[in-house]
Amino acid sequence: MMTFFVFLLTTVLVLDCAFLILLVLIQLPKKDAGAALAFGAGATDALFGAGGGNALTKMTKYAAGIFFSLVIVLSLMTQATFRKDTSGVEQQLKQDITKLNEARQAAAAPTNSLFKSLSPTSSIPAVATGAPPVAPAVAPAATPLKTAPVVPPATPAPKP
Repeated sequence: MMTFFVFLLTTVLVLDCAFLILLVLIQLPKKDAGAALAFGAGATDALFGAGGGNALTKMTKYAAGIFFSLVIVLSLMTQATFRKDTSGVEQQLKQDITKLNEARQAAAAPTNSLFKSLSPTSSIPAVATGAPPVAPAVAPAATPLKTAPVVPPATPAPKP
């Protein structure tokens, strides 16, 4: 049900955006609008208007207010919707992690029991430390077979 409202409000937001773009594009600039207004001089007049303004400016103000309120409402609704949906995913992940940890412990159990069976008094074969390590013997490289040179067969001399 919540996703239906999110979809509906998103559609209204897109329509409001298109309407707001058209309103801004069809408005005529003020005669005294210039570089001074761009850098902050007369900002209250530029934002709220010196007078009541015409119908286009009033509609632009309302459309902008609707835009900002829809964005805030939609962000809160989607945050609540996705937080509810991810709780099931988080629980599934926790269960999978628990099963994985149990499987790892079960696989590691025989090695742990082997180490536990060895006590400090048990006989462990001693390693000879006095002799230097010996490198493995390497077989000599194979030599190629020697063959007789190939001589072309002799051809009889042509008769004159």
